[in-house]
Amino acid sequence: MNILVVGGGGREHAIIKALKKNPNITKIYAAPGNGGIAADAICLPVSATDIDGIVGLARQYAIDYAVVAPDDPLVLGCVDALEEAGIACFGPRANAAIIEGSKAFSKNLMKKYGIPTAKYEIFTDMEEALRYLDTAPIPTVVKADGLALGKGVIIAQTRQEAKDAVTDMMANAKFGKSGSTVVIEEFLTGPEVSVLAFTDGKTVKPMISSMDHKRAGDHDTGLNTGGMGTIAPNPYYTDAVAAQCMEKIFLPTVAAMNAEGRTFKGCLYFGLMITADGPKVIEYNCRFGDPETQVVLPLLESDLLTVMRACTDGTLAETEVKFSPKAACCVITASKGYPESYQKGFEIVMTEEAESCTYVAGAKLENGKLVTSGGRVTGTTAVADSLEAAIGEAYRLSDGVSFQNAYRRTDIGQRALQALR
Repeated sequence: MNILVVGGGGREHAIIKALKKNPNITKIYAAPGNGGIAADAICLPVSATDIDGIVGLARQYAIDYAVVAPDDPLVLGCVDALEEAGIACFGPRANAAIIEGSKAFSKNLMKKYGIPTAKYEIFTDMEEALRYLDTAPIPTVVKADGLALGKGVIIAQTRQEAKDAVTDMMANAKFGKSGSTVVIEEFLTGPEVSVLAFTDGKTVKPMISSMDHKRAGDHDTGLNTGGMGTIAPNPYYTDAVAAQCMEKIFLPTVAAMNAEGRTFKGCLYFGLMITADGPKVIEYNCRFGDPETQVVLPLLESDLLTVMRACTDGTLAETEVKFSPKAACCVITASKGYPESYQKGFEIVMTEEAESCTYVAGAKLENGKLVTSGGRVTGTTAVADSLEAAIGEAYRLSDGVSFQNAYRRTDIGQRALQALR
């Protein structure tokens, strides 16, 4: 079989490494991939958002199955276009990907179908939003409606900070068109949990829970990023919480999408907060999370391609989805200055041991050398019998990844360890 993975980050590298375990796969292509992915797949220089280009590649290379991983091409209808060309895909069609593409849509969906989430208001008029903030409870959360690379969410501790966020989004177009509509919602407190789930539109099979570390600095300080590291499983996600989530959130969400004529097939990501009133949805994503994928897939014992095809074919109920009882930790090595300004073009050197368990995100090949080209450069994952051992091993292995101006948090997983004590 010839497989095409659309995307070019650490998540896609993790997906490709997991797919490679299937002996029936002849070739894996990545579009566009990156310099590190080139070690595991044939990279083709076509942007993930060039939908016509992706379809052309799929035809040219006789692709049997495509995995559309990032949010942008899913929202743009990449799966629709590939399926219309006769190519089976993993991922939701555009009318279902809106669950991430519009926060206003997802909040209204939850309200309509009684899925627990934070109270909220939606604004398309900036002055109206600013007036609302004069009396809104503080702290509050300001979200750009559309896609914003995981950075369109501001937790405002003061009214002025909230107003500045609204102005940045609506008047200054900090996130482009994504901020022309904003959602202002209640600030929830409690441990956060990420749960990725396979679904064929009927059955939901959750993956191992995980904990992301969004802030750039140690002890959750600094700006929000796309994620500085992850651990799995998340100790706050107990069996009792999991049962509540399945009954009140996971199955109702899939049923709600079906009722709206937007059947969701693929990976549905639930960003949850375990509040005093029970689990609530912070956000949905229409795809694998990054860097959650880098700890979840190394724990998957079932064949990834088999599970993906079951989601496409509607046979997930009869397909085993088995995970290891072990723990995993992923440590991101980033460019100093991320998520704001940072320098690029530094050579990346990895030990052989580190390279075997490192997923490359922001890197390209230049004169035969792997050099930095983004903010989050690599993610190094370790699997061990205990979370404490996995964290220690991930840091030991990440020391084998080096480049000028490299930066990583030193406390990935510490909150989870405290919860276990």
